[in-house]
Amino acid sequence: MVIICPKCARKHKVNLDMIKSHIDSGKTVSATCRSCKYKFPVLVDQLVDSPPPEKAGNKVQARKICVTLSKGGVGKTTTSVNLGAGLALAGYKVLLVDTDTQGQSSYILGKKPKAGLTELLTKELTPDECVVQARKNLWLLSGGKSLAGVKRIIDRKSFGAEWTLAEAMKPLDHQYDFILIDTSPGWDQLIVNVLFYATEVLVPVALEVMPLHGLSEFMKSLGSIQKYRSEISLKYIVPTFLDTRIKGPQRLYSELKKLYPEYVCTPIRYSESLAEAPSFGKSIFEFAPGSTASADYRELIRKVTMDETALV
Repeated sequence: MVIICPKCARKHKVNLDMIKSHIDSGKTVSATCRSCKYKFPVLVDQLVDSPPPEKAGNKVQARKICVTLSKGGVGKTTTSVNLGAGLALAGYKVLLVDTDTQGQSSYILGKKPKAGLTELLTKELTPDECVVQARKNLWLLSGGKSLAGVKRIIDRKSFGAEWTLAEAMKPLDHQYDFILIDTSPGWDQLIVNVLFYATEVLVPVALEVMPLHGLSEFMKSLGSIQKYRSEISLKYIVPTFLDTRIKGPQRLYSELKKLYPEYVCTPIRYSESLAEAPSFGKSIFEFAPGSTASADYRELIRKVTMDETALV
């Protein structure tokens, strides 16, 4: 049997043998989501008598993960693209949304979309016309220079400006298992929109002093958003550019684990292959599947999906 968290829409398999004692009584038992830690009641009688959500035809909302940090050069786009590619290889339907005016996600994937996020936000085209398929199970909603104009449009809104992205994305929410949002450096109205849309935050942090300072500042900004939107939470901190040849990054990684032990993931080691892959329009899994970076991103896939067998 499968139950779905009402907060983050995460699916959970249930072993009925473990709760047989509650079935006859018809009592309501509590479940805690492994993804967002939300506790919610589950009526056992309904769980036994109802078919799984997939068979009932219910639409399950995608997990919406934004990849962000106001500091540039920490590996946000690289992580967004390779996380999306890895999830797609693991069999999940993934939509990668690029909210950066540089539009580098398209370049890394070797695509030149004619339309993207700008046309979706301005309603010039339908959602299906804005999305392009980049790989099997992986779709792209591209960014680019035209987003600069969209930011001005959002800024001029009298009210509800922070919900612009969420309203535009609504038709796509139930079409994918994961929606990954890559953000630009800095802090502007579009990033606020992303944080009012996503439910999970993944922060790549280069193992250098300034990105760590940027993480501290971002935590304050996220706290300000959470006052108005409790649904969003920090879930993953991904250390990047770990160079095992020198002591500095190792020391910073140790400090990061002490500060945020519940969020820090396995670090992404420095790899020349990771820097070369974009020029060939390939993900790390396509360009150098046997590299250390590929192994590290596979570990991140298993962390995010909570599936130890993913991409093994």
